[in-house]
Amino acid sequence: RYFDCLIEYAKASPDDILIRMTITNRGPQSAKLHCLPQWWYRNTWTWDCTHEGCTPKPSMKLVEGIVQARHSTLGPWLIRSDNSSDGAQPRYLFTDNETNTHLHPDVPTTSDYFKDAFHRYLVKQDSAAINAKQSGTKVAAWTEHTLAAGQSVVLRSRMCAAEAAPVEWFGANFDQVFATRREETDQFYAERISSQLTVDERQVSRQALAGLLWSKQFYHYVVDAWLKGDDNYEADVSSRKFGRNHDWRHLFNRDVISMPDKWEYPWYAAWDLAFHMLPMAQVDLKFAEEQLLLFLREWYMHPNGSLPAYEWALSDVNPPVHAWACWNVYQAGGQDEERGQAFLSRAFQKLLLNFTWWVNRKDPSGNHIFSGGFLGLDNIGVFDRSKPLPTGGELRQADATAWMAFFCGNMLKISLELARDSNAYSDMASKFLEHYLSIAEAINTLHGKGLWDEEDGFYYDHLQTDADSTPLKVRSLVGLIPLCTPVLIDERKVVELPGFRKRTNWFLDHRSDLAAQMSYLTRTRPDGKEYGLRLLAIPNEDRLRRLLSKMLDEAEFLSPFGIRSLSAIHRDEPFVFHCDGYTNTVHYVPGESDSHMFGGNSNWRGPIWFPINYLIIESLRTYDQFYGDEFKVECPTGSGVHLTLGQVADEIQRRLIELFLPDKQGRRPCHGDDSVFAQSENWRELVLFHEYFHGDTGRGMGASHQTGWTALVATLLQQHAKTSVQANYEQLSECKT
Repeated sequence: RYFDCLIEYAKASPDDILIRMTITNRGPQSAKLHCLPQWWYRNTWTWDCTHEGCTPKPSMKLVEGIVQARHSTLGPWLIRSDNSSDGAQPRYLFTDNETNTHLHPDVPTTSDYFKDAFHRYLVKQDSAAINAKQSGTKVAAWTEHTLAAGQSVVLRSRMCAAEAAPVEWFGANFDQVFATRREETDQFYAERISSQLTVDERQVSRQALAGLLWSKQFYHYVVDAWLKGDDNYEADVSSRKFGRNHDWRHLFNRDVISMPDKWEYPWYAAWDLAFHMLPMAQVDLKFAEEQLLLFLREWYMHPNGSLPAYEWALSDVNPPVHAWACWNVYQAGGQDEERGQAFLSRAFQKLLLNFTWWVNRKDPSGNHIFSGGFLGLDNIGVFDRSKPLPTGGELRQADATAWMAFFCGNMLKISLELARDSNAYSDMASKFLEHYLSIAEAINTLHGKGLWDEEDGFYYDHLQTDADSTPLKVRSLVGLIPLCTPVLIDERKVVELPGFRKRTNWFLDHRSDLAAQMSYLTRTRPDGKEYGLRLLAIPNEDRLRRLLSKMLDEAEFLSPFGIRSLSAIHRDEPFVFHCDGYTNTVHYVPGESDSHMFGGNSNWRGPIWFPINYLIIESLRTYDQFYGDEFKVECPTGSGVHLTLGQVADEIQRRLIELFLPDKQGRRPCHGDDSVFAQSENWRELVLFHEYFHGDTGRGMGASHQTGWTALVATLLQQHAKTSVQANYEQLSECKT
């Protein structure tokens, strides 16, 4: 028993917005319905603030059946609602968008009418709640309906700048605008989603991209103003001076930003946003570039070079994926090379500051082994990595160290690209090459073995104390991040960079210890000439094979729906850590978290997460470019089926995509056992893009309404279409031969 609300928006012109609401009674019997579409001004006047973004109090008032709205910066607008399709005439209710001071007497106000007025008026029968003078800063167009089972009612509204007021508000052209915009939208997505995909695959891709666009949100946070408090509010804010975010006084956020999920997570997360921008570039390249540059601007980035993590702890450390996102968005730009180079150059200058901050702050011993802390993986480790260790000592992190190699590799790629037009970047390329090799050597060989465990064939965090270095043998994504670090250098592309080539050759000749971290192969062009390829990667060929044997084992990491965040061996063999009376256990939890770490509303101890899966797929394709068809591994491990690394990437990609595709019974794994999505004609075409997914069943968990980085499935589907076309072409070529 529910009312199904379909709300559509369409623009007749930039300042003329049409709204159509179709509400259907899905219950088995007639039911009464109150509809209150609402308009209001965001409260920018109550707190007497003086910084940018604060305004005088705006106004709304009813004049001859039309709401006239006036704002100091937006100018005059008009709002009007039509009689509904069943003949109900709207009644306009007015109040102010201000906190109810009867419930919160310590809060300042400029009105006797409050934001909860419509609830009080309709539910509690409080006629004094609304403004009888029909004015305020918040208005609702109220209609009442009784709908029979299955019956629908259509409500239409329109809002426009006063200068764009239509002659006919709700004539035949109203519905025609919607029809035209729908056709344009269909064409828009048809041009951006491969026609090689199936109908179901195109539908998933379109909903993922549409949800990503819908997750944009205006975000306003001024740390300096928050620390000082409000002049007309007597609350004691002295504790803020040395509390949360007190060292981010420069931060001034007043922008439209891509949110992880603006229903459940209505705040930005820096590394989430970086992943958002890959699928975003598919539909709005300019916005993707602007978002990445925004977080590098001086009113976001800290003067010390760190990026703001999220509002409750701006100083927390997220994985350094911003350079990677900039590189990928640049590549997505394709043909507009001049604009792309300008974007890449602007980003590079600020990314240098961020890189320097990482090196200076997160390499405590100066030996290229990093301790990044939290790094976005919430409860993945034995300890809460955002806090001091309860045991004392220092945590040498396999993932933090690998992330820095990853950062280096992307800065190297950007440097080499920019060096094509300016030799000044060639020197930076040499710097990042040397730094990468130093990190790779440290993680592999420091004190004889680095963070590599030869017996297990895996990378582990180490707890470093004065006396010893103890590996924390939790088999998780932490040990797979080193796999995500390959960088391919094609000698044909650096032939015009003599300085870089000379420095590289000297380095390889005189630093054989570091040169061992680089592989070299020759390839043959179609014309028979040979060329060289160099591969930078933390794991060498043998260690790569050993890592892949774990990752592709269905008893460990390989789920039917992607790569798990924690090996399933810890289901029966939990890792238990004892030290000086401190005990902690890590075991495989494929579903919701059983830990209160980071609030307990996310879980990296078993579920499948899209961002790292995406990086793994991308990395496997890079390894495949280098090693070629000669390098094959069992996939799944123990199956007897041997695949190239490109084919392994395709297989993981296929498993991730299948999370969202209906099976023969119409059930999508992401919806779990919720049969309504498979059986109801009103629900079966709807796809939810969850934050993460059950490690065994694929059921979606966490935030459910378009968690931004899960929109990466749209990017994977585009890649899937390309590989399918390539496979068909090769098959056709073989048939002709």
